[in-house]
Amino acid sequence: MIRERVADDVYIFTSEVYARVNAGAVIGPEWSILIDTLAYPEESIEIRDFIENRLGSPIRYLVNTHYHADHSLGNCWFPNAIHIGHELCRQLLDTRGREALKSAKDHNRDLAKVEIVLPDITFEDGGLALRTGKRTLMLFSLPGHSVDGIGVLLVEDKILFSGDIMMPLPYLIDGDLDTMVQSLKQIPKLKLENLVQGHGELILRGEIPIVVKSNLDYISKIRSYAKKALRRKNPEEFLAAVNIEDCGKNRVLLNGLAAELHHRNLLALYQRYRKERDG
Repeated sequence: MIRERVADDVYIFTSEVYARVNAGAVIGPEWSILIDTLAYPEESIEIRDFIENRLGSPIRYLVNTHYHADHSLGNCWFPNAIHIGHELCRQLLDTRGREALKSAKDHNRDLAKVEIVLPDITFEDGGLALRTGKRTLMLFSLPGHSVDGIGVLLVEDKILFSGDIMMPLPYLIDGDLDTMVQSLKQIPKLKLENLVQGHGELILRGEIPIVVKSNLDYISKIRSYAKKALRRKNPEEFLAAVNIEDCGKNRVLLNGLAAELHHRNLLALYQRYRKERDG
C-alpha cells in the first residue's frame, strides 16, 4: 500500500494489490473519518493500524462512496466505526454485495474472514455533513459509475474524494453514461485544490478541468463507436478492433487494466444501444 499526505492530516492510501484503488482519511483532534477501504484485508488492516495505532486517532466514521467490492470489502475491519453511505449503497451491498462476496470466497482464500457490513447511517437527497475538528465534510450524490455513487468534499481544503465517478478511464458497466456525464460536469464547478479519484493518481488544481474533459471526450468517442457497431455485420469484431488509443486514452493506465476495461465499456454500450433499437 502507498500512503500519501495531501494536506495537513489528510491522507490517501493507494492499493498496490488491485487497480490502484484509493481510500482516504481525515485525521481530527479526537477522532478520524475514513473514506472507503481497500479490496484486500491486509491493506485495509494496514490503514487501520496506521491511523489508530501510529497516529493514535480512533476511526469514528467510515464513509463508502459506493458499494463496489474494491471500496467496501474492508468495512468489516472497522467494527467500532459508524458506517455511512447512500441509501442505495446499503440496498446494493445487502443484495449484489453479498452475492458477489459469496462467489469471490469460492476462489480467493484471502477473503475467507471478510463479511459484508452495511451502512448504519444513510442519506438520499440533500446530502449529509460531518465534522472533525475544524473540518467540514460534505457528502453528496455523484452517480453515473453506479447509482449509489457519492462524493466527499473537504470544504475548507477544497479537496474532493470523488469515488469512481472519476477514474483515469471512465468505467460504465454498472452505471449510466448520461448520468456520468452530468456528474463529471459538476466537478470543475467546485473550484477544487485537489481531486482524489476512486483509482489512480491525485489530480492537482490546474489539471482538473483537463482531466475531466479527457474523460468526457473518451465517453463521446465510445458512444460514436458503439453506434457505428450497430450498422456492422460483425459488430463485436468491429469493436474488438477499436483500441483504447483510438479513444484518447492509454493502455498503461490502472496498472495495465485499462485496455480490458475499455473493451468492456464498448461492448456494454453497444449492447445497450442494440437493446434500445430492438425494443
